[in-house]
Amino acid sequence: MTLIELIRSLDAVSLDSLAKRCDTSVGQLRQVALGFRRANPALAINIERESEGAVVCEDLRPDIDWAYVRNSRLKTV
Repeated sequence: MTLIELIRSLDAVSLDSLAKRCDTSVGQLRQVALGFRRANPALAINIERESEGAVVCEDLRPDIDWAYVRNSRLKTV
């Protein structure tokens, strides 16, 4: 599912709730969905998390090596 498909499937209250959970505004979500702005990595992660995986980071920011990020682990010294 794309972000614009998700946005179009939500009523106004649900969309506002999604934006708040993603720590952004409805306007920002729409701008990202329509390609007028790029989601920063944190927003991409928030959208994936709050959409329960319906919209994935790889679709929002294909320029980032998400496979590396997903598989990296914290190293302890």
